[in-house]
Amino acid sequence: MPEWIIAFLGNPGNKYADSRHNTAWLACDKVEDAWELRRIQRLKFKSLTDSVKLEGKRVLLMKPQTFMNNSGEAIHEAAAFYKLPPERILIVFDDMAIPPGTLRIKRGGSHGGHNGIRNIIDHLHTDTFPRVKIGVGSPTDNTEIIDWVLAAPNKTDRALIAEAIDKVPGALKSILTDGLDAAMNKFNAAGG
Repeated sequence: MPEWIIAFLGNPGNKYADSRHNTAWLACDKVEDAWELRRIQRLKFKSLTDSVKLEGKRVLLMKPQTFMNNSGEAIHEAAAFYKLPPERILIVFDDMAIPPGTLRIKRGGSHGGHNGIRNIIDHLHTDTFPRVKIGVGSPTDNTEIIDWVLAAPNKTDRALIAEAIDKVPGALKSILTDGLDAAMNKFNAAGG
């Protein structure tokens, strides 16, 4: 039985692989590399999943396959099955409200316009789950939001986003070993 769920939000399919909305899936790859895990492949809870040990904790890693806007279906199914409280459901996702290269850890809160988070809040009936947000920035021109998040970042932003992705394993390690407050102090205060 997992003590934690860590879900990385994204969209299935090759056409979305390099999009800003799939930033968390790239972070999942980085986590798997950091802990020398195999790539998650088992289909369960409408997600690719793997049960692993991270820092001595039993963790269910998830990549929901429901498409971003229905992420809550997969998260709710797993949380209900394992009877985990929202405080043990950690969501990693892209965030347009913070600049590329920035990583932020949050205890909970509103969806901030992110439809994947909105759907998780709707399915869990709470917004008290912790999050690791990876900044992807927002359009500076008239680009529609949906077009922005489903497009690949430019070369400069991609390099900055990769820097934030590199910090995700350390952020997760800090959350699991030191607790959410210590992790927020360490990673949020450092400017992401």
